[in-house]
Amino acid sequence: MIGLVMAGGKGTRMDTKEEKLLLQYKKPVVIHVVDALRDSDCFTKIIAATSDNSPNTQQLLQTNGIEIIKTRGDEYVSDLNMVLSNLDEPTLVVSGDLPLLDGQIIKELVASYDNSVWQSFLVTKKFLDAVNLTLEFSVNHNNKECYYTGLSIVDPKKISSMSMIKETYQIIDDKRLALNLNTKRDYDLLKRA
Repeated sequence: MIGLVMAGGKGTRMDTKEEKLLLQYKKPVVIHVVDALRDSDCFTKIIAATSDNSPNTQQLLQTNGIEIIKTRGDEYVSDLNMVLSNLDEPTLVVSGDLPLLDGQIIKELVASYDNSVWQSFLVTKKFLDAVNLTLEFSVNHNNKECYYTGLSIVDPKKISSMSMIKETYQIIDDKRLALNLNTKRDYDLLKRA
């Protein structure tokens, strides 16, 4: 399995001059993600999708031995599609702004992979409310309001058309998946964690 870190966004919602993935939480946030992937010992290789939006992030990742795939950086979905079209084994896709990830939760996600084309990991609204977090993109799953965590396992070989994908879901109410740095409020919560 490949570990793919999505690290080419503009981070405009964070409203900071610094590249979002370089924000510090003991070390740059994106390095927490890379270290979690490495510590899980689940991947044949770890790569990152970067763009001209994040040149310093790209440089840091390369310095840390991560193979880079350059994308246009226009939009998450089109960047992801471009990268997946060049891969041929199941891939854990992870947003580069999940600083609480660790190797253990990554192992659990990989172990739970159901061999579908696209398996997304969700947290429930009830859980988010309990830990005072918010996420942006919701879906109704098993009659529960849920939110995407930025983690999925995708099998690019099984994709014939991005519009025809049958996505499966797994709910894992865990703060390590739920704290996604999108706003200054999220970063303030992280610093207090």
